[in-house]
Amino acid sequence: MPLTLHHHHHHLLLHFLHLLLLSTTTSTLPPPSPSYPFGFSYHIDCGSPTNTTDLFNTTWLSDRYFTGGATAIVSEPLHFNHHHEKTLRFFPISSGKKNCYSLPFPTLPFPSYRFFLRTFIVYDNYDGKSHPPSFDVSVHGTVVFSWRSPWPQSVARDGAYSDLIASFPSSDTAALICFYSFATDPPVISSLEFFAVDPNSYDASSTGNSNVILVNYGRLSCGSNQWGPGFTNDVDRFGRSWQSDSDFRTRNSNKIVALSTRSDVSGADQKPNYFPAKLYQTAVTTNEENGGVLEYELSVDAKLDYLLWLHFAEIETRIRKVGERVFDVFINSENLTRIDIYKQVGSFTAFTWHHTVKNLSSSVLKVKLVGVVDAPLICGIENYALVPTDPSTVPQQVMAMKALKDSLRVPERMGWNGDPCAPTSWDAWEGVTCIMSKDKTALVISQIDLGSQGFKGFITDQISLLSDLVSLNLSSNSLVGEIPSGLGQKSLTQLDLSNNQLTGSIPDSIASSSLQLVLLNGNLLEGRVPEELYSIGVHGGAIELVSAMYEFFTLLSHPELMNNIYEFIYFLSFKSRRPSVRVMNERIYTGSTRFKGERIYELVDVIHKFGMREKCEELVHDRHTSNKTGKNKDSRRRNDYDFALPHELTSLAAKRNRYQRQKSLMVLEMESQHAKGLPSPFTT
Repeated sequence: MPLTLHHHHHHLLLHFLHLLLLSTTTSTLPPPSPSYPFGFSYHIDCGSPTNTTDLFNTTWLSDRYFTGGATAIVSEPLHFNHHHEKTLRFFPISSGKKNCYSLPFPTLPFPSYRFFLRTFIVYDNYDGKSHPPSFDVSVHGTVVFSWRSPWPQSVARDGAYSDLIASFPSSDTAALICFYSFATDPPVISSLEFFAVDPNSYDASSTGNSNVILVNYGRLSCGSNQWGPGFTNDVDRFGRSWQSDSDFRTRNSNKIVALSTRSDVSGADQKPNYFPAKLYQTAVTTNEENGGVLEYELSVDAKLDYLLWLHFAEIETRIRKVGERVFDVFINSENLTRIDIYKQVGSFTAFTWHHTVKNLSSSVLKVKLVGVVDAPLICGIENYALVPTDPSTVPQQVMAMKALKDSLRVPERMGWNGDPCAPTSWDAWEGVTCIMSKDKTALVISQIDLGSQGFKGFITDQISLLSDLVSLNLSSNSLVGEIPSGLGQKSLTQLDLSNNQLTGSIPDSIASSSLQLVLLNGNLLEGRVPEELYSIGVHGGAIELVSAMYEFFTLLSHPELMNNIYEFIYFLSFKSRRPSVRVMNERIYTGSTRFKGERIYELVDVIHKFGMREKCEELVHDRHTSNKTGKNKDSRRRNDYDFALPHELTSLAAKRNRYQRQKSLMVLEMESQHAKGLPSPFTT
């Protein structure tokens, strides 16, 4: 049973060839230290507490500075020959569903980076649960490998190598290799190898941009056993491992003849692909003099395109001139080219031919060589799935979200790692909703719903970089500091920072014309309230700055209470000291409604902010004077005051119930979304 590779953008399952299920038990020597073309490489021993150096002077780095999670050792260490295959790192659900390695890029003199990535993943019942985990692996926001339980028994015990080639723009500063847990399964990884390769490698003119990843679907060396890093001490400067072709030949092939030579083969180990000389020193042909057939079947996913690379070298000394060996190449029954190796390059010289296969109609890709003159011959086959990259989050917004993660002190359990939005088949960061940008080229943050999470940090100024943010809810935490002056993007329509410990004044930027809901109550804010905020309520929105404001509006329906508030304002205006809270609690009430003295002080502050103090003091002074002189006692009824709020404030008071209903509905909606998990806008 092969492993599967899932690429969510097309909702596909891509089937790995047996190449990825290579047993490590056949290895006899540690891999050599490759002479990589660009002198930059990471060899990471996942789960190792210290750096190690193998017999060929390759330094394997501990991964303790690259990621989180926990470490373990395989259950049978003696079953593995390399140290980097015996240790592993796993990511328990307490680390969050998404965990990543961040590998910093070097400074290279190219407009884009091209890298080779190889992973070794093994389970070997390290946790004693006999349950290999289900998880995905992504590179820069694109799912490239999927592991689903149950694994084939041999893979679970022996492990598997997988590899790919990817390009990144030079503006990127690090490679993100992320692991996403399904259910509560902890992803595992034993080693990572990552290094720069020639930016022109593997037909870079068509595959070298950052819009496609070349995922290995089969790398066969014809006429030999498996070899290369991880298996033998044979050198491949790209770090490629090669598997025997024997398992992929069909019965339609004629009787096979394996060829080999120790002679040098020219044209190998040359830029940009650095194909190893060993690849061209073995080959297979048939015993048919004319019309012989070699046929291979490779498992593929019909929804993807593939880059097929065929390798040849004329290593039979009997072929001495042009036209003595000629054969046709058929791909899925289509005759694509006729090859005469000697005519192309002569003898004992490497020759390659590649072709992009598109519009497949089945899950099998057939490669057939049919002899025209003499028998066909081949040295190697490579097959790469061209996996389209998924959109990633706008870099500035990634920066802002990482700064927000740090400032809010988001706990590890929430899994805020890697790209906040990508891959789109995974959940976005907990509490975050993403949408496609207007130009459909990237992902942007549209909502952040992190109410009641117990955060004790502050709101970073970099939140202003979230230029597509529509809704922000950080209510009912213990956030401190000031409201960032940059908060109030034109896109923002809902803002709830209520019930925190925020201090300072309300920035003018909050008074955005797009805001329809502003909740800032339950904080320690002070100073002037931007006048534009009041118009939010006037024009059908909802606003709550301090709860005392709405208590003030409630007073409009309690004339007797207003009578006492007039008296209270008189005390504040004309007496040298404030009455005690006890006195105010006794004096200011109506029926069963009671307001604490501290709240009344807030009410008066609100009156001051509305510019009503002089009017109130005038009315209270007149009434106080009138009571002392006894004048006009009968001209007014007890609660008939010459007092009116501005029209806009009266409008706000009339909309209080509407606001309360809207707020309740919003809270219910947020709670519902939080409980269910926000649906992906990309689900089809």
